[in-house]
Amino acid sequence: MIFSSLIFTYAFLPLCLILYMLVKPLKGKNAVLIVLSLFFYAWGEPVRVGLLILSAVANYFVGIGIGSIKSEKGQKGVLAAGLVFNIGMIAVIKYSGFLMTNVNSLFHSSLPVPNIAPLAGISFYTFQIISYIVDCYWGKVEPQRNFWKLLLYISLFPQLIAGPIVRYQTIADEINDRRTTLQDYSEGFSRFVVGLAKKVVLADQLHKIVDSFLGGSVGGLTIAGSWYGVIVYSLYIYFDFSGYSDMAIGIGRIFGFHFNENFDHPYLCKDVQEFWQRWHISLGSFFRDYLMPITFFGHRNKYLSLALVWLCTGVWHGAAWNYILWGVYYGLFILFEELLGKKRIKKIPIAIRHIYSKLVIIIGFGIFYFDDTKGGIKALGLFLRNLTPANPNGGIGIAEKISFCNNLFLIIAAVVCTFPLIKWFKKLSEKSLGVKTAVSVSSTVVCAVLLILSSILMVDATTQAFLYWHF
Repeated sequence: MIFSSLIFTYAFLPLCLILYMLVKPLKGKNAVLIVLSLFFYAWGEPVRVGLLILSAVANYFVGIGIGSIKSEKGQKGVLAAGLVFNIGMIAVIKYSGFLMTNVNSLFHSSLPVPNIAPLAGISFYTFQIISYIVDCYWGKVEPQRNFWKLLLYISLFPQLIAGPIVRYQTIADEINDRRTTLQDYSEGFSRFVVGLAKKVVLADQLHKIVDSFLGGSVGGLTIAGSWYGVIVYSLYIYFDFSGYSDMAIGIGRIFGFHFNENFDHPYLCKDVQEFWQRWHISLGSFFRDYLMPITFFGHRNKYLSLALVWLCTGVWHGAAWNYILWGVYYGLFILFEELLGKKRIKKIPIAIRHIYSKLVIIIGFGIFYFDDTKGGIKALGLFLRNLTPANPNGGIGIAEKISFCNNLFLIIAAVVCTFPLIKWFKKLSEKSLGVKTAVSVSSTVVCAVLLILSSILMVDATTQAFLYWHF
């Protein structure tokens, strides 16, 4: 089940709210959320619930072990066992097929290649669990001795499939004691509707353009067609992923949970480092806090840590060479900016910094796009060639001209919506009571229109799953 569907919006979510509000004790509310979250995750693929519960049980005992053992050596041993279990589970499910395929290719062998179907959201909830047991070891959080509360944290359906990666310490107090105010309901529903519109009204429509250009024979694209396709893809992936995050944060708010932001208008960045401070914030902060402190031969080395972080960033996204290349690509630009220094970067004219950062981001998403299902490294090579004057197909073709004209208003709307419009309206509402009332009424009307429009587009439509669903 995905958020951008009629069955979720008009059946599952209302049912959740009704059952949640009918039960008064917090223990009962938590039980309702656990049952519904497991049902949500099992929709269409019941087997994955078993692995999630297994993971919850194993890590429950890891946390208890860390809290019960007094010796540092014993705690390290329990933590190491937990990390081996969690990383091993991802490695087997996500990467064993990729690894064996490459081993066979490299050594000309014929070892059996596992064919394990990807499990939705496994990287997200496993990283949440890893952050929990590491924080237990570091003493940042107390181990949760109530299994059901830990299971609620791991399985909570708003952020279960595609994030954000919510740390235990962020919602630990709310698991134990929370209440939902009228403001929570209002802002939560508004945030959900905005996220739904990002996905259905913008991302799904942009995806049709992407598919028509990058989804076919990429070798036949003109220079303009190649740039047009990847620029639209950059807009699509932002609205797809940030739309899901908005919906997750909004639904969490409705149930009394306050998740951290996962996007902060990343295309306003002026350099690559700033982009990653604004894009998929929960993943970036996870690697910053849990990988950067790792020592090499007993000492911390910033450059080796950066290499590890960006290699893991690429690998986390999928078992394909383009993702690894994508991580290395960004790692090199981050290293370049580190060596250049913030003072020198700030001396560069702002317009040049914007052009530089957007070119890096757009080409980066081109690398990201061409996984093995899209032609892999061979298709990526053709695409990168076609961005340059070496393209044998010419500069511009009729297809991109027609597509751009037909989708002009969609593209303009997408570009405009990359700006912090909601923040601007909130600042505007602070000027006076009259302006605040006008903005409030306008926001309600806009949300109603967006919900109606999204609902119309979801009727009889082939639902486009969230891109980050399989990560």
